[in-house]
Amino acid sequence: MAYVLSRIARRAHHTVANLTKAQIQPGTKLPNVALKDLQGNPTVRLAETTGKNIIVGVPGAFTPVCNDQVPGYIANFDKFKAKGINDIYVVAVNDVFVIKAWKEKLAAADTSVKFISDDHGEFVSELGLAFDATAGLGGVRAKRFSLVTDSGKVTKVNVEEVPSKVTVTAAEEVLKSL
Repeated sequence: MAYVLSRIARRAHHTVANLTKAQIQPGTKLPNVALKDLQGNPTVRLAETTGKNIIVGVPGAFTPVCNDQVPGYIANFDKFKAKGINDIYVVAVNDVFVIKAWKEKLAAADTSVKFISDDHGEFVSELGLAFDATAGLGGVRAKRFSLVTDSGKVTKVNVEEVPSKVTVTAAEEVLKSL
């Protein structure tokens, strides 16, 4: 039990310490943090992706604005592919069970968009894209962002100034910028 509490405390300290970390910039390599797939396996390392990809960070699964934003990426997946994008990853600071249920709600039929869990906020903290949403969402969450990457290196960064708004991170806007 002491080990578990110690580990939780270290992760919490790490995440809080990174709330002040500088935001990732174009030309920077993604942090090599293991994220969880929908089976709960910590095997997704976005730093190791090849080709052009999009990472969409959202404050919380099932929140109204996120429920409105993500379907644009699902609906436009083929248009992104036509522009040379290999994969689209949706990342939220939620546990795997919530992420899986959210994916099933948004894409009852299948989708090629990959939903992944950053359950401790480590990845978004390392990106400098975490914020304290304790008042509304109970803890540290991802800012609303989109990154365009090429083989694990960031080429474009879009961050919403107001997390409850979708402007520069809307699928249609990201698509236009490619």
